[in-house]
Amino acid sequence: MLAFPERVRHGLIVAWTAAVFAFVFLPSVTILLASLTASRYFTFPIPKWGVEWWAKTFSSFEVRQLLATSISIALVVTVVAVVIGFFGALAFARYDWSGRSLYQRIVLLPIFFPQSVLGLAMLLWFNAIGLELSWKTAVFAHLVWIVPVVTLVIAIQVYSFDPSLEEAAFDLGASRWQVFREITLPVLFPGIFSGSLFAFLLSWGNFPLSLFTTGADTTVPEYLYAKMVAGYTPGVPVLGTVSTVGATLILLGGYALIVLRGRWRELSENG
Repeated sequence: MLAFPERVRHGLIVAWTAAVFAFVFLPSVTILLASLTASRYFTFPIPKWGVEWWAKTFSSFEVRQLLATSISIALVVTVVAVVIGFFGALAFARYDWSGRSLYQRIVLLPIFFPQSVLGLAMLLWFNAIGLELSWKTAVFAHLVWIVPVVTLVIAIQVYSFDPSLEEAAFDLGASRWQVFREITLPVLFPGIFSGSLFAFLLSWGNFPLSLFTTGADTTVPEYLYAKMVAGYTPGVPVLGTVSTVGATLILLGGYALIVLRGRWRELSENG
């Protein structure tokens, strides 16, 4: 095994990290540049810069409807998925009961289905029971795939949970609700919060399930696909930039909240 000097090894690590960042984020930079051109089609170098397409995009009633539909679906999916995933994770990772291993396999099974196949199955089922397709049916379809993901994320936190904390609270006379509110929820909060971020972002950016189940309603990913197939405008990279930057800010903001919460707890315990 080759032994490199410390300076050379550090330089290689920095170079490799920079290469990975460039590979991952350069396409997003390209989308941003395409949204800042004044012409209809993207050429490089950009002949004329401008933000006209940003103004036209957000002044469009259709785009505002797209954003409202996508946000509505993502918010409802997040709330329902976190509630179901939280209690599912407790059964998944906390308690030992007959049939637990089978339950774990069934809960995680939808993750491994191709989303296009799952979306087609949901479409056929909705048609079979006579349910009219809308953004509400898309919520149900998203939940089928996202709830297992959220359950797994929260279960990771549950695995590290020490049941003796609850037992000590019960011994001190706390009620079940007090233990749940003061012990269980605060300890599992990082997993719950991470699961909610996963749920929102996975629902916001989901294309295959939305394509099969939204009916007359349209989400942002569906709109972007339709415009790339026919009728391209620079509004496509504008919405792409908004989605990318928005997802990045949500993740960074969530991480910052978790860090600040941890520091606040340390200060309150030390103080």
